[in-house]
Amino acid sequence: MLVIIKKVNELDTEVADVMRRLDIEALKQEAEELKIQSLGQEFWADNIKAQEVMKKISKLESRIQPWIEIETELSEVKELAQLNDDSISPDLKKQLANINKKLLALKKELQFSGKYDDHDVILSIHAGAGGTDAQDWAQMLMRMYVRWAESHNYKVIMIDESSGDEAGIKSVTLEIEGKFVFGKLQYEHGVHRLVRLSPFNSDNLRQTSFAKVEIMPKVDTPNEVEIDEGDLKIDVYRSGGKGGQSVNTTDSAVRVTHIPTKTVVAIQNERSQIQNKETAMTILRSRLAQLQIEQHAEKVSELKGPNQSAEWGNQIRSYVLHPYKQVKDLRSKYETSDADGVLDGKLDDLINANLENNL
Repeated sequence: MLVIIKKVNELDTEVADVMRRLDIEALKQEAEELKIQSLGQEFWADNIKAQEVMKKISKLESRIQPWIEIETELSEVKELAQLNDDSISPDLKKQLANINKKLLALKKELQFSGKYDDHDVILSIHAGAGGTDAQDWAQMLMRMYVRWAESHNYKVIMIDESSGDEAGIKSVTLEIEGKFVFGKLQYEHGVHRLVRLSPFNSDNLRQTSFAKVEIMPKVDTPNEVEIDEGDLKIDVYRSGGKGGQSVNTTDSAVRVTHIPTKTVVAIQNERSQIQNKETAMTILRSRLAQLQIEQHAEKVSELKGPNQSAEWGNQIRSYVLHPYKQVKDLRSKYETSDADGVLDGKLDDLINANLENNL
């Protein structure tokens, strides 16, 4: 029993130290204050704000609860161990092993300590150089990320999609909701290069295609990224569907331009102009937040416009399907011959390699 008590004390000290570093008490207090706020009579008068508060409560609780549970389990094991009953020793050892396993998993999450690591993601993919092949490649990447998200039980919401002329997509914007999604996907941001035999070329020649992936933390609260209204140009126009068909008979589509950075967001998927504007502003805040991360800027006013194009020389990762199969990340140097698996959503090894590379 002395060995078990010693191990419990070691784990207890480790858990207490991590909880102090995470300031769990402050997070608990914040969650309690938000819960009290949610009980107010006028709380649901502003439905959008109320949903943001409830989402914040849920995120705080998902961060706090696992540590409280481990603390409670350790306390129970310690009490039982102090009874000095050898007959329960095997059970206590098993409980300790489970607690240790949970602790290791939670400690792995500690690497997600960046400002936006616990945020959901706005993911945009844009076909680059390569014509129809590049548009097909953009669609393959979309499928890859959707498969990865589904394998982790994350929620995927289609925000906007522009179909290719012959095949694939010109661009797509998705929202991915889940625990630490931005923390996990942030290093997917950049140009992705595909080498294969083209299915769109009558001579079946080898083709190199490019697509740009944007990974942005979803910023849906204005105070997180403050934008000067005077820096915005907002245009409304009529939504148009494929083939020039009218989707809407009113000017519901919205284009928002952030003049200093020349960042443009256009949304037309909702029928309401108000909804489209809200979505466009969320994506704009998210895009500016990503620019702040890239340019190490503290304020939006310090930002310069994005300049990376989806073409040769800018790629972060290469996917080769001919004459051999290989996926190679050019930053972490991780490579695998299981290109089919990666394109089917098996991204965790690539993601983990980049996370470790950036510790």
